[in-house]
Amino acid sequence: MSALEHPLATACSLLFVPGDRPERFAKALASGASAVIIDWEDAVAPNAKSAARQQLAQALPQLDAAERARLALRINAAGTPWHADDVAALGALAAQGLRAVVVPKAEQAAALAPVAAALGPGGVLLPLIESAAGLDGVREIAAAPQVARLVFGHLDLQADLGLACGPDEEELVPVRLQLVLASRLAGLPPPVDGVSTETRDLALVQSHAARSLRGGFGGKLCIHPAQVAAVHAAFAPSAEQAEWARRVVAGFEAAQGGVFSIDGRMVDAPVVKLAQQVLARAERLGVAAHG
Repeated sequence: MSALEHPLATACSLLFVPGDRPERFAKALASGASAVIIDWEDAVAPNAKSAARQQLAQALPQLDAAERARLALRINAAGTPWHADDVAALGALAAQGLRAVVVPKAEQAAALAPVAAALGPGGVLLPLIESAAGLDGVREIAAAPQVARLVFGHLDLQADLGLACGPDEEELVPVRLQLVLASRLAGLPPPVDGVSTETRDLALVQSHAARSLRGGFGGKLCIHPAQVAAVHAAFAPSAEQAEWARRVVAGFEAAQGGVFSIDGRMVDAPVVKLAQQVLARAERLGVAAHG
């Protein structure tokens, strides 16, 4: 399986779960989230890091193959006291079925190589772009071996750059576009947008996810199971949109690749590509098109 074929490459919702709370792992996997990220970084206190490594090693054999395929691990960043031990643990975890690692504070492609080597050739990396240095090297990072997808850590980036973003985060539009562009140039799937800190105002979470979709992102990080449905609602095409896309693709095939019209509007290659993208999202999120 190539990096681009890994389930996390096209996951819509990626739900964090604390790495020292193994009783939550199965619940997170049953939440409806496209993928689950076991977090050894921000969610685990320094004195619990070692226990979290042991707990994941004990939990992985209890998951079936399909569950392990939807699982990723966020390790601690390079330069922290826990990074080396995290990387050293990856070989044994990979032998138990772990295939994906989220790499925080990714800033240079070369720094990804030791993580990829520890995980093995069958593993994939999801670098988190969350600093000025990471943003500066984003194209090199996107093109690094075994990278399946970029992830945006917008809260850390705001702090690193000293930004004071408004509620609409308009200040981050050009930054988000750089991740989308770097992904496209490297042949990666659309990147994953950062978390929404709201856990009760799900309409706001859905609006954030809709903004992510409009901006060219293909998924969003979640910090609470309640956010998953809101993210899926934003990313899933409506039945009407899926039906339109199906008609466009069918019309394109009937026209043998030529320009044609649907509902009085011209359809050419860019519109067909958009329709194909809509159908791909509909398939991943279980939206049916009539006919």
